Amino acid sequence: MATGKANDMVTGAKKISVAIAGINGRMGRAAVSALLADDDFEVVGAFGRSGAAYVGKDLSTFVSPHLEKASGVKVSDSFEAMLAECGEKPDVLLDNMIAAASFESAKKALKAGIRPVIGTSGLQPEMVDELSKMAASAKLGGMIVPNFSIGAVLMMDFAKQAGKYFGNVEVVEMHNPKKVDAPSGTAMHTLNKIASNGSHFNPKMVEEHELIPHARGGLHASGVRVHSLRMPGPISHQDVLFAGEGEMLTIRHDSFTTSCFIKGIILAIKSAVQMSELKVGLETVL
Repeated sequence: MATGKANDMVTGAKKISVAIAGINGRMGRAAVSALLADDDFEVVGAFGRSGAAYVGKDLSTFVSPHLEKASGVKVSDSFEAMLAECGEKPDVLLDNMIAAASFESAKKALKAGIRPVIGTSGLQPEMVDELSKMAASAKLGGMIVPNFSIGAVLMMDFAKQAGKYFGNVEVVEMHNPKKVDAPSGTAMHTLNKIASNGSHFNPKMVEEHELIPHARGGLHASGVRVHSLRMPGPISHQDVLFAGEGEMLTIRHDSFTTSCFIKGIILAIKSAVQMSELKVGLETVL
C-alpha cells in the first residue's frame, strides 16, 4: 500500500505525489516509466478499466525494462479504490483515458482536492468550462493538454502566426486506428488558434460537387478544412498547409515515440501544483 508521504529523506524537499489514470495505454506506460525515474515525483496510485487483467498488478510491470523490485503501488479499478489505496490524497491526477472517463475522473479529483492534469483529447467546450469553474471555486490548479510534445505546441503557435498572412488553410492529421476522436485534440486546438486571428478562410472559388460525401474533409467554423487519417503504425503526425498566390507553406510535426511527451508531462504536473486555476494548452506555461 502506498503511503502517500512524498518526502525526500535526504534533502527534506517535498516530492510531488502523482496518481495515474489510464495506466495501460502507451501514454500511461510512458508516464509511469518517466515519473518513477524522476526524483521530483512519487507515484502513489494508479487505476484503469474495471475488470481489466492488469488490475491488482504492481506498477513495476508497466515499466520497460521491468524494475528489479516492486514499486509497492498496485493498480486499482476505480478512482475511489485508488484513493483508498493511496492512504493520503495525491497532489496531482495525471489522466490519459478517453474523454468521457477523463471528465468524470477530473471532477472527482477536484472534489477531493486533487489537481487534474488531463492529456486526453476530445473534451467538449462545455466539459472544459465546467472543470474550469470547479477548479476556480476550489482554488486548485490543473491543466488540459491536447498534446504534451513541445514540438507540437510550437507547431500550433507557428500555425497561428501563419494564419495572419494566408487565406487558404487545410489541416491533415494522422493517428493509429485506436484513436476514437476525429479530428484529434491537437488538430482542434490548431484550428481554434488559427481561427483566433478573426479571419474566415478558404473563400469558395467554384460550386463544389463531392462525388463521395465529405471528400473535401471536415469543415471548421472558420472555413478551414481538416482531414483525419487513421492508419496502423503512426503515433501522431500533423501537417498544416497554407496556400497563397504562387506559393505554399507547410508546417509539420511528427511524433515517432511516446518519449517526446515526457518533458511536457513533467512541465504540466510541476506547473499545476503552482497554480490556482485550470489552464488549457502547454503553451500557457512555456
